[in-house]
Amino acid sequence: MHVHGRPSPDPAGSARLGALFPLQAVVLGALVPAFIFSIGIGAMLPVIAPHAVQQGAPLAVAGVIAAMLPVGQILADIPAGALAARIGDRRAMLAAGGLAGLGLLAEAAAPTLVTLGLAVLLVGAANAVFHLARHSYLTEITPALHRARVLSTLGGVHRIGQFVGPFLGAVVLHAGDLRLVFVLAAGTAAAATVTVALARPDPSAETLDAPVAGDSRRRPRLAAVLGQHRRLLLTLGAPVLLVGAIRGARQQVIPLWGEHIGLDPATISIIFGIAGGIDMLLFYPAGKIMDRFGRLWIGVPAMITLGVAMALVPLTHSTTQMVWVAVALGLGNGLGSGIMMTVASDVAPSQGRPQFLGAWRLLQDLGIAAGPLIVASGAALGSLAAGIWVAATMGPCAAGALQRWLPQWSVHANRTTRRRAGLSADQR
Repeated sequence: MHVHGRPSPDPAGSARLGALFPLQAVVLGALVPAFIFSIGIGAMLPVIAPHAVQQGAPLAVAGVIAAMLPVGQILADIPAGALAARIGDRRAMLAAGGLAGLGLLAEAAAPTLVTLGLAVLLVGAANAVFHLARHSYLTEITPALHRARVLSTLGGVHRIGQFVGPFLGAVVLHAGDLRLVFVLAAGTAAAATVTVALARPDPSAETLDAPVAGDSRRRPRLAAVLGQHRRLLLTLGAPVLLVGAIRGARQQVIPLWGEHIGLDPATISIIFGIAGGIDMLLFYPAGKIMDRFGRLWIGVPAMITLGVAMALVPLTHSTTQMVWVAVALGLGNGLGSGIMMTVASDVAPSQGRPQFLGAWRLLQDLGIAAGPLIVASGAALGSLAAGIWVAATMGPCAAGALQRWLPQWSVHANRTTRRRAGLSADQR
């Protein structure tokens, strides 16, 4: 069995919240900045296309400009890993926060549609760097048997921030100028950056600041990292793509199917909000189960739940039915909060971690981009329901792929792999 990340026994009593979430290193160093940064991104997302339309863009062009955000993330995933490896995780977070602030101000002041599109692309790239660097940072400083709770909480605060952001943006919109939302988002990016700068890092972490110049052992080349771990990425990368695909599709099915059955936009928004609210409730319990019993105890049921819930969407014909299915979608997605980050941290090498995580995030973001395309393809071919059902199959497929490949690569897959690794189930 090819296992990564064999843990050291945790000290007694370290499961207390204070040990799980050290105030300076974890709470102020990663979780609070993640929450603040996500508020700005959440506020910005709904207004990119309307801002482009106000600038004179047709709807199709406005859609392309809005798509520059995920495109920027995909393009920056691999370079983000190289940057974090070169300058250190905390410095990468600081640089990303500064670039995001500049990009958001450029969106507010963009004189042309081209400038607006480039600014959105920059914000997407900065978002990729910020996400990757804080993930690598927490991987470095968090004990393996606490990892799922910490990373699930990271996923949870990200969801909460993006949930709060649009409401805060709506309050700002009452001032009448849509550009103020981008200024608000720039302010949150600056606040997140300042929080990272003021937090005291964990002195035991090796990658928080720039590695020693010329030390090639601590800064392996990207090609070497990918080549060394190509079998892992080619096998365990399959569930990464599949999880990304069903999660990407999940964001589209409620609005599209709601429109298909004739629900008004306000009702669709409320149903979408209900799903988002349920999504935020389960991140800590999910992390605790993963730490206690292994990652498959959450990864498999979460993906099956998400797939079954999505398959039920085309069978709904009323608001009440859609609400119940939205609750199931929220439960499935919330149950899997942090699962991919946790697995990535479990299998990431100690040398070349940021580069490896960059490749991992690229696979995940490609899946997220593919999911809506699957649903849209069904609609384009004349059957939105068929597109949703095809996307729904990604859930059980992801569960099966995790069950097949995760025990081969991670000692934290389940209790059996931990026992084989000599890790007691009581060390948590």
